[in-house]
Amino acid sequence: MTAVQVILREDVPNVGKTGEIVRVKPGFARNYLIPQDLAVLATSKNVARIEHDRTQIAAEKAKARKDSESLGERLAAASVTIQKNVGAEDKLFGSVTAKEIEAALALEGIRLDRKRIQLAEPIRSLGVHEVSVKLGNDVSAVVKVWVVAKK
Repeated sequence: MTAVQVILREDVPNVGKTGEIVRVKPGFARNYLIPQDLAVLATSKNVARIEHDRTQIAAEKAKARKDSESLGERLAAASVTIQKNVGAEDKLFGSVTAKEIEAALALEGIRLDRKRIQLAEPIRSLGVHEVSVKLGNDVSAVVKVWVVAKK
């Protein structure tokens, strides 16, 4: 069985990135990539069109990266405070989750999907914590989260 060449219209994990010409098995192309509109066959007409589209794709990626970087700068400058109930020895009741950090950032005027907030484990202590936020386009930022006792 011979491989077919397709042009990827979107990034496909473990296959390639947008605009690349890749060789895949015919069944994978016929049953998944083409019906999902993730790729088109690499005909001479499609190759010529994708060459034209590459400049547009590059401009879109540059704009998206610039947007991610500006959001990263805003996040690096921001710090949020989250109040939690505490018990003996300043132990938190529960923990601070990505959802609470998302809500606190929204109050600061920064809209962000909580799935982008990278918590290795929920925050369970008072103090200042640095939380990594993955913004996409190989851009990440760190936001300071202050966890204080609720009065």
